[in-house]
Amino acid sequence: MAALCTNQAAEGGKGMNSNRPDKLVPAGNVNRRKFCNRLLTTSAVMLVAANCKSPAVAATPSSYPTVRIDGAETMSPNSFLLFNYPNRWDPAILIRTADGKYYAHGQKCSHLGCSVNFNREENCLQCPCHRGAYDMKSGLALHGPPRRPLDRIFLEMRGGQLWAVGRTNDCDAFVTTAVE
Repeated sequence: MAALCTNQAAEGGKGMNSNRPDKLVPAGNVNRRKFCNRLLTTSAVMLVAANCKSPAVAATPSSYPTVRIDGAETMSPNSFLLFNYPNRWDPAILIRTADGKYYAHGQKCSHLGCSVNFNREENCLQCPCHRGAYDMKSGLALHGPPRRPLDRIFLEMRGGQLWAVGRTNDCDAFVTTAVE
């Protein structure tokens, strides 16, 4: 209570609010303008800090489970396999290219969430809802309404078995890496 004073004491007992001792004002020199400026500055810093993340931190797969993709080893070149990662509610698609490399992406279109499918003739992933298309290796949007890439799923080959080890939707982490 020592840090606070009443309007009556702050104004020397005179003025408009001198008869309202229940109104407390903080001791110190903070007016409405300073308060609003500090609030705005703090909010802007928090917003920027929340949206700025290092690509190295954003791309670390450590927060995701390691899951074996059943049937990946038996896939023929230029084929695909549907699986779920990181849990059973997240559909994903695994593609084995003609040169034998594996790529995996989330199966939900970044435009409206429709399921994308592998198109062998075009060598891309297509969304049937609005005819959007994605590169099958990088997951980047080729044409149509989608502007963001598909979620990327990180893969590792361990003892002849293919494992999903992480997932990202960070555009900076979309360096094309394939597993043979």
